[in-house]
Amino acid sequence: MRFRTLGSSDLEVSEISLGSWLTYAGGIEADQTRACTDAAFEAGINFFDTANVYGRGAAEAAWGEILSSRPRDSYILATKVWGQMSDDPADRGLSAAQIAKQVDASLARLQTDYIDLYQAHRFDPDVPLEETIEALQAVVTAGTARYLGFSEWTVEQIQAALDIAGPDLFVSSQPQYSMLWQAPEAELFALCEANDISHVVWSPLAQGLLTGKYRPGQPFPAGSRFTNETMSASMEIVMSDENLEAVERLRPVAADAGLSLPELALAWVLRRDELASAIIGASRPEQVHANVAASGIQLSPDVLSAVDEALGDVPVTGPTLAKFATAGVSRRS
Repeated sequence: MRFRTLGSSDLEVSEISLGSWLTYAGGIEADQTRACTDAAFEAGINFFDTANVYGRGAAEAAWGEILSSRPRDSYILATKVWGQMSDDPADRGLSAAQIAKQVDASLARLQTDYIDLYQAHRFDPDVPLEETIEALQAVVTAGTARYLGFSEWTVEQIQAALDIAGPDLFVSSQPQYSMLWQAPEAELFALCEANDISHVVWSPLAQGLLTGKYRPGQPFPAGSRFTNETMSASMEIVMSDENLEAVERLRPVAADAGLSLPELALAWVLRRDELASAIIGASRPEQVHANVAASGIQLSPDVLSAVDEALGDVPVTGPTLAKFATAGVSRRS
């Protein structure tokens, strides 16, 4: 496992990190969660990413129980705030009151005194940006979080925050990024690089498409996330006939390079120096070990050219995650 510095922080995070969306929030049993977490440590992963809204606290609670038996300095823990945490629609967002409430709840579930990376899960246009920034900074001042980050903010929203608080406010950005979704390369990477903000990317395997388990013209595998009647916006972005055909063209590219499809996809993402880590999900320990094998793989120019050719006319950018990253910036008058 190789490690990279997270933005302007002193955190050295593993290139491959373990996430808990759709898995440890109730998607798999507790013993599987523990087995995958143990496998992550065995494979050299030290970076674990979750969110308060995953299972409305279930994912944090699961890791709180599992990680509590390990030395606190043996792992770097990231969580997020923003999502609705109860049936009350007002129990969400990035107001000062909500951030203060949710950080305490996350600490209790995670059974820790501090969070290494506390992230604004999405932007909240209904709260003055100054209020959100002050509340997040207060969490750091109190020592309950060491550093701050954000996920799926637009470049306009990021710049507005930096204009208020300066470039040291955030150390990380968490966008969706993969061979099949390259939108962050357009503007986000450059803005963050200029402000020493690293990326911790989610869905580097494009919701599982880049594992190769989905085939054109064939039914989705039983139990896969795309068999769920309700697809998230991020799933809708990548699931298309064009993308499935592109994955078929990538198969021989991976084979010729002596790699599995997931190894190729993860190594392709990690080729960017702007990245600190790529978040993987896993329901079995062998998936963890298989994905970790991508750390340190250097793709040759010939392989990168072959990837570009295989992707062909696949649209690598498109509509933003409008359901998540609402445009607009609320400012105090």
